[in-house]
Amino acid sequence: MSSDLPDHAIHLQGVSKHYLIYKRPEDRLKQMIMPKLRRVTGMKPRKYFTDFAAVHDVDFTVERGETVGIIGRNGSGKSTLLQMICGILQPSSGSVEVNGRIAALLELGAGFNADFTGRENVFLNAAILGLTREETEARFDSIARFADIGIFIDQPVKTYSSGMYVRLAFAVAINVDPDILVVDEALSVGDEAFQRKCFARIEQIRESGATILFVSHSAQTIVQLCDRAILMDGGSKLLDGEPKPVVQQYQRLVNADPVRQKTIREEIITCQGVPPEEPAPPAADVKIAPSEAEPEAEERADPIDPSLVAHPKDIENTGIVEIFDVSLETEQGTPVNLVEMGQRMVLRFQARFNDKVDNTFAAMAIRTIAGLKLFGASTRLVLPDHPSSADAGDVWDVRFSFNCPLTPGVYFFTVAVGKALGAGAEHHHRIQDALAFRVKFRPDLVATGFVDAGITPLVSRIERSAA
Repeated sequence: MSSDLPDHAIHLQGVSKHYLIYKRPEDRLKQMIMPKLRRVTGMKPRKYFTDFAAVHDVDFTVERGETVGIIGRNGSGKSTLLQMICGILQPSSGSVEVNGRIAALLELGAGFNADFTGRENVFLNAAILGLTREETEARFDSIARFADIGIFIDQPVKTYSSGMYVRLAFAVAINVDPDILVVDEALSVGDEAFQRKCFARIEQIRESGATILFVSHSAQTIVQLCDRAILMDGGSKLLDGEPKPVVQQYQRLVNADPVRQKTIREEIITCQGVPPEEPAPPAADVKIAPSEAEPEAEERADPIDPSLVAHPKDIENTGIVEIFDVSLETEQGTPVNLVEMGQRMVLRFQARFNDKVDNTFAAMAIRTIAGLKLFGASTRLVLPDHPSSADAGDVWDVRFSFNCPLTPGVYFFTVAVGKALGAGAEHHHRIQDALAFRVKFRPDLVATGFVDAGITPLVSRIERSAA
């Protein structure tokens, strides 16, 4: 990352983008000729177009190292705003200032030549993003490994599926060491494992000090990943602030009927998100879908789906402990990655100690595709017969048994072995996304969100209308 840049990465002042909308093709010619003729003859000029403001008078600043999410209804101007920040579009008025190398993933296949191979497009796209050929060659293996499209890297991209497009485009964008990463909704195209790998990489870029600006319709992603959120509607910025209040107002706006939407919009602008007589709903009322995955028409009878794979990554590895043979099993010991809601499961792995470790423990956690930690457990506070230390050459067989309370979707395990240090811990080996599993679809499901808490709805009529 560049270190000699101003404190702010992005600064927009009075930015607007207007388009001229013509009802008929001949109106374009009339607009070129008729106003001048009417002025010459002393008549009042007439417009043959409608002025459409895709973005209107937007101001905001993004500081270096901030992660900012832009949320809003379809047609609110989010993507147009990002394109102006990236220099793809020029604003009709106002100024856009960007400080630092910017990498953007805005549109499927943007910057790709359909007749070039994937390899050729990597060099083309990297050059657009400011890399020399030598720098691209040094990073090519990392790009190809992240995209994971195999032999298709040397095939024309016009033969690619939409998923292969976005894999390659994202792989290039995140391997140019950007000062600013700009991402539109393109990540929704990949499969669950690839989406999880992308979110993990975004987290790494964020931790490295880069600035991230992205558009998402996922309220949960905005709240989890962002330092700030901006609510756009009708081309205007309605609200800029803490993610939760912004998301709550977005939910109010998007779920209201058309008559009520105008009033809510005015309340958000005048009261900065907190209407005078109607407090913003609590975070628990924000309905978040557990997964974008479509349920299968017929669930597999086989407990293993071979297409469901994770991309394990060592987050910490001192070499003192080695975790291996991570598996998810039924209580009877059958390996699975397709499970039923409520089913009793066992996460199992082994750990080999290459050195003596005192106060040691094993841990696990379950995360969503976006990286949200749902729950986990550690062996730090267990029965007295649990081994609290290990010698060099010891091998542990670790098992975590649990009832699966999760609603249908794809989830990922993180596993770790480390040493307890008072209230803290030192991880000797921690593997992110060690294993993926899917909770099967249930047509009779009442629960929403990620966890089925066993809620039983009940509605009784206590008074019948006289009509």
